[in-house]
Formats: sequence, structure tokens, C-alpha cells
Amino acid sequence: MAGHFEATPGGGAAVALDEVEIAILRSLAVQLLELIGPGDEPAEGEDPLAALFAEGPSEPPTDPALARLFPEAYGDEDDELRAASSEFRRFTENDLRTRKREDALVVVRTLDALTPAGDRGAVLTLTADECLNWLRSLNDLRLTIGTRLEVGEEDEGEESSLYRLPDSDPRKPMVMAYLWLGALQETLVETMMP
Repeated sequence: MAGHFEATPGGGAAVALDEVEIAILRSLAVQLLELIGPGDEPAEGEDPLAALFAEGPSEPPTDPALARLFPEAYGDEDDELRAASSEFRRFTENDLRTRKREDALVVVRTLDALTPAGDRGAVLTLTADECLNWLRSLNDLRLTIGTRLEVGEEDEGEESSLYRLPDSDPRKPMVMAYLWLGALQETLVETMMP
């Protein structure tokens, strides 16, 4: 179980994590929360129902990582498609941000609930619902890190230059996190398949 998820009864999954892995995952999830931004809570005395129908932004984010997390719906080849994407974003981005925030919060909360036992770390056991939260959040983390590293299709696979970076390369820690998150994501997907 060390380093990869295994299926548990009831559709959940479990993985053994050491203290360093727990700290890295928690730190990355918190950074993702900061990147996504705070939720739009209704102001004091404001109607919560009206807040549910608040419109979101109509322009794509300027940060490349956020643009990857909240991509254009229809591309931007012409004015008509740009207008449709803008309209779609206006009515969906707030909900998508909320879901991404909730997924990352589940990661933080489940990690915070662990009690590491010395050098052995701890076993993280997730319910079926938590598996979905984790899977989406792992994907968001990989997309964010991959965007920051400017990972392209040619960088996928073991023959990629990402695997051959020297230890002195300042990107090495993020590349290692990117590859590790990919392995976690892959084993989590495998546990969820019938």
C-alpha cells in the first residue's frame, strides 16, 4: 500500500503516507485553495438565494494556471465563439470554483485527521465520495504544476526530459511532485474502476 492507493470495501481507497508526504500534499492543497481564491459568501444581511444566482466573471483568468483550471468552453476562433464562451463562463465559473475549493478542502481535512505514528506515517482511508474529491483535486494540482512547468504532450512518458533533470535544476522538486501526484492519481483511478 505504501505510495499507492488500494481499494477498500464500500468503494473507498487507502494509501500509506509518511509525514513528509502528508505535509507536501497538505501544502499543495492549501496553495491550490489560495490560487482558486476565497468563496463568495453572501454579505451580512444579503439574501443567500440571491448570492446563488450571482454572475461570475466573463473574461478568462490572466494567470496561465487559472486559465488551465477554468478553460474557455468554446475556444476563441471567432467573435461568436468568444461571446458564447464568455456567457458560459459568466454562469458556470463560480460553481466550478466552489467545487474545486470543496475538493481541495476535503484533501486538507482528511490529511488533518491523520495521526502519523512516528516513522511509519499513517494510512489515509477515504470513502467513495472522498475518493472523487481527491481525484478531482489531484487532477487540479497536476494541471496547475504542469502549467507552471510548461509541460507539453512531448513531456509525457518515461522518455521525457522531465525524468532526466539534474538535481541542481530548480524545477526538480516541482517535477518530482508532478510525477508523484500522477502516480497517486493513477492508482486512485485504478481503485475506482469496477
